[in-house]
Amino acid sequence: MAGAGPVVFAAAGVATLAAALLPRVLSRAPISMPMVFLAAGALTFTVVEPLPDPNPVTHSSIVLRLTELCVIISLMGAGLALNRPVGWRRWSTTWRLLGITMPLSMLAVALLGWTVLGFGAAGAVLLAAALAPTDPVLATEVQVAEPVEDPEDDSDDEARFALTSEAGLNDGLAFPFTYLAIALATTPGDWLPHWLAVDVVWRLAAGLLVGLGAGWLLRKLFFNAPSKTFRLAHHAEGFVALAATFLAYGVAELAHGYGFVAVFVCACTIRAGERTSGYHRVLHQYVEQVERLLTVLIIFLLGGAVATGLFAGVQWREVVVALLVLLVVRPFAGLIGLARGRTGPRERVVVSFFGVRGVGSVFYVAYALEAGHFLEAGAVWRVVGLAVVGSIVLHGITATPVMRFLDRKREVLTSP
Repeated sequence: MAGAGPVVFAAAGVATLAAALLPRVLSRAPISMPMVFLAAGALTFTVVEPLPDPNPVTHSSIVLRLTELCVIISLMGAGLALNRPVGWRRWSTTWRLLGITMPLSMLAVALLGWTVLGFGAAGAVLLAAALAPTDPVLATEVQVAEPVEDPEDDSDDEARFALTSEAGLNDGLAFPFTYLAIALATTPGDWLPHWLAVDVVWRLAAGLLVGLGAGWLLRKLFFNAPSKTFRLAHHAEGFVALAATFLAYGVAELAHGYGFVAVFVCACTIRAGERTSGYHRVLHQYVEQVERLLTVLIIFLLGGAVATGLFAGVQWREVVVALLVLLVVRPFAGLIGLARGRTGPRERVVVSFFGVRGVGSVFYVAYALEAGHFLEAGAVWRVVGLAVVGSIVLHGITATPVMRFLDRKREVLTSP
């Protein structure tokens, strides 16, 4: 066998082994797995030639499908990991992040895009929508680890729970504003009635209803099928989590609903059934492994894109906006949203700071640019790329020591 094929297979083997080992090797170090693969991608595409161009600007359709797959699998994992039953009071921190922090963040980012970068309305709204969601893919170091079998165990600390549940829902809630940006770019006239009726009300409702329906049917099949042959929990087949993910997402999209919302709601609905079953952990572990492989591929390619010209022509204003999003906009919007909530002062600061930007942001830009023409497309890619790379480095360095500090303080407060 000749050509680049053997090299690609060998590299894939090394990357897969690294994806299995690195989370354990780096568990106590201020370095995250995405940081390693970002650097590996940049180094590989700098040293090894010739390699395909990984720039997302020129391969937006491939980027769109890869990131779409990664996000929906991550959303399934996030929903299955949550041990706390859904409720208004139990999830009050989540509702604050979605209802206050996210709108404030979007408004601030849109204003930055308009005033600092000189974007038009469509470009500013797209930038805001892309940088609004907390990413469910790259935030694993600060999220809930896995489902537990004890129904009385509510051991999820408020910071991890808030970041996991927020990431699960706000990826879907950013979609209406992505459609708003597309409408402003393509039909600047009479867009408001259609946007409100279809892109906000119908798509959200359809995503929610499909997620509830699919989750209810699947949990019946998993745990309560009349025959053990069809009771999938009895066979402990982990790959069924992919069936749940694709089914919820596909049906929601066919109904013109938000598939991201459907997948997360489906996962939470499945998790609500038979909370004492160990099958939830089996499903979650399988999803986590698939998600890790996809994350490795996407971040490796992102590193390659950085090395081969993603930031070509970057301006100082774009760097400033990306830094403001990470260091000012999200932290202050988070503190405002969580003020007087159930989080303590330490948890409030941690949740506000770790608004990780990542694969979801890349997806929204790719989606919008496939659907409409934006004059600021290159600048949007650069700012979002800067924010994502900055988030990988900043949050990757700080996640482990900060969460360990929070855990130690929590242990001291709860110890007799």
